[in-house]
Amino acid sequence: MPMDPVAGKVPFVLFAGNSHPELANLIAEKLNSCVGCANVYQKSNRETAIEIGESVRARDIYIIQTGTKNVNNDVMEMLIMAYAFRTSSARKIVGVIPYLPYSKQSKMRKRGCIVSKLLAKMMCKSGFSHIITMDLHQKEVQGFFDCPVDNLRASDFLIQYVKESIPDYRNAVIVARHPGAVKRATSYAERLRLNIAVIHGEEKVAESDRDDGRYSPPPQLHRETYKENVRAGLTLLPVVHPKEKPPINVVGDVAGHIAIVVDDMIDDVEAFVSATQILHDRGAYKIYVMATHGLLSGDAPRLIEDSHIDEVTFICRHFSVCLSLCLSLSLSLSLSLCDELDYVAVQAEKQRRRGNERKIRGGVDASCGGLFSSLT
Repeated sequence: MPMDPVAGKVPFVLFAGNSHPELANLIAEKLNSCVGCANVYQKSNRETAIEIGESVRARDIYIIQTGTKNVNNDVMEMLIMAYAFRTSSARKIVGVIPYLPYSKQSKMRKRGCIVSKLLAKMMCKSGFSHIITMDLHQKEVQGFFDCPVDNLRASDFLIQYVKESIPDYRNAVIVARHPGAVKRATSYAERLRLNIAVIHGEEKVAESDRDDGRYSPPPQLHRETYKENVRAGLTLLPVVHPKEKPPINVVGDVAGHIAIVVDDMIDDVEAFVSATQILHDRGAYKIYVMATHGLLSGDAPRLIEDSHIDEVTFICRHFSVCLSLCLSLSLSLSLSLCDELDYVAVQAEKQRRRGNERKIRGGVDASCGGLFSSLT
């Protein structure tokens, strides 16, 4: 168990769930530490249980867990671990969660609910006193928590990757896949000194995102019925016509340029495939897709392989720390590590500064050079 460099500081212990033990080991190696002894397992009836193998009384606990395709088990492991450490008299419980599960469900859809708020309340009730995550789907999710939340930014890694891995990136255009991603794309474009393009217009909407009619304008009345209502004084307000999106189009010039599509996560690949098809039709000769979280649900690898995407790069994935999914000229998929230690260094530095009560920046330079010199 490591002692903090500053005299009088409380020792901290790292613990990991079953979602990503490799990440925990790499962070512990960066901190010259080791992962604490705790066994998280499932019983024969599929209930999750935990056995803590060492004392955590009056110590700062860091739980390293992330969201994977087995998301519900990951959530229950995280909650049970936090509650177990809380009842074992831990001083503080900090969750290191690169991808926060259910962060996409942060808005009311149809007659559903805001699941990310429910999860935030459960995490705080279970014992978490601090959350460290990366590139939330919506920044407003931080307001659901009753404890401090540090939302790290991954843009430094991706910008460095663009500069080092794309030789002619000066001929590139940053593309926002939809108008809601303009702010993110603008940030990348300004830092890379590139132009921006936006895909705008009607596109296929997922069934869960379709409007159920509660916020739509009332149906138009028949012309004769409308005239009768006007004579009777029943119509006091003008008829509201429903909004209609224009045909899908690209706002900006991508012909003869490299198109770099940036987003926070790659989950439903069909939307990216349709966007890249439009960019290809508009004359983009090479297309990159970059994001922080690569979930790649369903049949994503095959869809990417059959599309016009030349390369997919992401920072966090459920089974590896920092991967780059590259498509060769024969469109065969291959996986390779990309800036792995840089991402681990950011997480380790985050925990070290958090334990020393030092200032934590929202984003850390991707090089991570000299980050530990002032603290060791």
